[in-house]
Amino acid sequence: MATFMDVHTGMKGITAEQLAAAHRADLEVEAQEGVHFKHAWADPESGTVYCLSEAPSADAVQRIHKLTGHPAAEVHPVPLSV
Repeated sequence: MATFMDVHTGMKGITAEQLAAAHRADLEVEAQEGVHFKHAWADPESGTVYCLSEAPSADAVQRIHKLTGHPAAEVHPVPLSV
């Protein structure tokens, strides 16, 4: 499985509760595409949300996010980490 970081924009003012709800929604259906969402972060001021996942492809990540109503603006592979 590959690691991906995706970026959502336009979520200005997102609260911790809204972020948690969006993350839970992803977790509830992630298995449909073989994805595992590991963590999510948000900057309410800029409206940017970041999600870290393991998945077979960037397309699989995007399909889950679209299914739960919050498609990512970008999905980046993360081939190296420490």
